[in-house]
Amino acid sequence: MEGGIQMTLLLLLLVTMTGVQSFSTSSHIAMRRPQTITHSSFLRIKATAATTLSEEEEESADSTADKNATSSVDQAWSVTQKEPAQDADSASPSVVEIGRPIDVSDVATVSSQVNSMFAIDPAEIEIVPLGINLTGPYEASIPVNGNVGAEAATASPSFVKMFRGSASYIANHRNTLVVYHLPGELLEWDGYRDLMDDIALTWLLGLKIVLCCGCRHQINSRLAANPPKTDQMQMGLRVTDEETLRMVKEEAGYVRFEVERQMARSLRRHGGFSRSSNPTTTHPNNGQTNPNSPFQDRQDMDGNVVSGNFFSAQPLGILDGVDYKYTGFPRKIETDKIRQVHATHDIVLLTSLGVSPSGEVFNVNSEALAATAAGALDASKVIFFTVHGTTLRYKDTENVIQSLRLSDARNLLQHCGVEMHGKGFASIDKNKRHHVEHSESSVETLLKIGWSMTALQKGVKRAHIIAPSNGALLQELYTRDGSGILISRDLYDGIRQATVGDVAGIYDLITPLIKVGTLVDRPREVLERDIQSYYVYTRDNLIVACGQLKRFENSFAEIGCLVVSKEYRSQGRGDAMLGYLERLCLQSGATKIFVLSTQTMEWFIERGFTAAKVEDLPPTRAAVYNHVRRSKIYLKNVDSDRDLDASELWWNR
Repeated sequence: MEGGIQMTLLLLLLVTMTGVQSFSTSSHIAMRRPQTITHSSFLRIKATAATTLSEEEEESADSTADKNATSSVDQAWSVTQKEPAQDADSASPSVVEIGRPIDVSDVATVSSQVNSMFAIDPAEIEIVPLGINLTGPYEASIPVNGNVGAEAATASPSFVKMFRGSASYIANHRNTLVVYHLPGELLEWDGYRDLMDDIALTWLLGLKIVLCCGCRHQINSRLAANPPKTDQMQMGLRVTDEETLRMVKEEAGYVRFEVERQMARSLRRHGGFSRSSNPTTTHPNNGQTNPNSPFQDRQDMDGNVVSGNFFSAQPLGILDGVDYKYTGFPRKIETDKIRQVHATHDIVLLTSLGVSPSGEVFNVNSEALAATAAGALDASKVIFFTVHGTTLRYKDTENVIQSLRLSDARNLLQHCGVEMHGKGFASIDKNKRHHVEHSESSVETLLKIGWSMTALQKGVKRAHIIAPSNGALLQELYTRDGSGILISRDLYDGIRQATVGDVAGIYDLITPLIKVGTLVDRPREVLERDIQSYYVYTRDNLIVACGQLKRFENSFAEIGCLVVSKEYRSQGRGDAMLGYLERLCLQSGATKIFVLSTQTMEWFIERGFTAAKVEDLPPTRAAVYNHVRRSKIYLKNVDSDRDLDASELWWNR
């Protein structure tokens, strides 16, 4: 009977919450009539307890309900039984009798009892000190909720450290544009759903996203199951005839809708944007409309996936006597249309089918499309997901190579015989295949590096190659160590080691700062003697910046005489010179870099240097420290290339 009371209580709650005007229940039927609730038995609800029936009374009530339910529908509305006799002490004004219309007081009674079910008894609450106070020593560890006492002060959840470390990456990537390339194999990967969630999470963190989806795997699977009459592959490129084009359309459509479906689910899961009757965005402080808001003039703040004719294509034509028919390459990216979609906080989806101005449809290499779109949109990043998952490492030390410069990538491709063609395809010289392990994973990695190089040459700042593993995307974008291969443009182009012929230019550059006391005097003969420790940044054979690098014992190195010409300041030249010298330090084994300054202390602090003492210097440098000049000392530890890659994010956006 207690179960029946609870069910009736829930029914009363349903009336209150949903605004249902009336309903009736019995053991077998449920009917509606305005403002009336009837039941085969009765129920009293008190403020303190509910009255229960004995087993005999319960059986009698159920039997009566069965008879009334089968006699007629009209009788079911009027079934009301007499309540059993009660003692006078048990009477209560807070009574809801089933069989009569309910009123406001009944609803208030039920709501009061339900609220009391979830209330916390204040007598059961106590305040317990954690053993932490402002007057005691600061603990870098974070208390864990649920732990009390001294143990809480030593608990250190990894989440806090991780989140603090990711904050700078989140801020730096916000409002930047990234192009993701998704190979067709990922749709059959068990982690595909999680990958879509991670991409949606990067959208939530402020990235403007273009998804470029390939369907080569789906096409190859269909061709293997039902080989067409003609299927030609030339230089790794498929000749697309009418029959194959029909198949490409079908598979591209399948991939498109699958990605849209999963991404729409992920966006709704991570979106969190609510609808607003006011389509404009107002400033939280003064209520003024923000014209730069990405949500301007939108009532629906949820993100969507938008696909369409965002690029045009043209035929590949005839190469080496082979007519590639409906195989094409990107002709023009509709950048304005894509930016309009991003302005409404939506995601753009591109497939490998491109339409020419004449209305012809062409099969386009999806990797080439991703690289071309990223370059046309001036994207901050292009990210290629691999199928097999590989990494690079040095043969002698077996140390993992986490990042490559554009020149390094170009040299690697030349060494392995990989050639990237301007019409959106790549080829591998068979005579140089002995440099590469004969495996699909190695060839895939080389081709991804090639398409990354193509994107960088078109103006993209960075390219990432990420293996398909759980959380790899988030780790690559928002942590220092990353998870994949980073390829970046040659940010240090124009920087080289100085020669004797540069002495005059260096002297002219540093003389104004020597006169005002910012730099220590360096006569020409001293510059000539130490010229091998100097590096210069040139533009059109003009020295616009310089710096000096000295090595010391115990993995120490000093950077000094860092000067940028007045006409070229605030353009990233100083950051480029500093980054170049830091990479030289790391390459030579120096992980502790220090500088001495009397005027530009804040500039170095902003770039990760911290104050140090004379005692922190290597012994040979501390011995010649100028105590009269009293230059301030700043030290920076650099453990890996990833530390420097993170620094570059700030000055090369």
